[in-house]
Amino acid sequence: MSLDISLIQNGKEVFSTNITHNLNNMAKACGVYYACWRPYEINCNKAKHILPMLKDAVEVLKADKEHYKKFDSKNGWGTYEEFLPWLESYVTACENYPDAKIDVSR
Repeated sequence: MSLDISLIQNGKEVFSTNITHNLNNMAKACGVYYACWRPYEINCNKAKHILPMLKDAVEVLKADKEHYKKFDSKNGWGTYEEFLPWLESYVTACENYPDAKIDVSR
């Protein structure tokens, strides 16, 4: 199973990505679980609402790589080495489309 995220602007999808649910514990540990998996539960419906959280998480992940690697999935489907670049690409998309609506399907 995976998390599918789209950013929608002016009725058009401007960004689309997905990531394995096996990374949800790493997301929780670095503080972006709700921003990524459940933004609507924290009243975030636009990219600009979650952007500060995503940026903070990137910095936290980079600052303590070994700690966050402990959250790698035991089956190999979901690792730090996948999560960090995925999160960085999501940051870039949110920077490029700050007013885009977040659409999350789980």
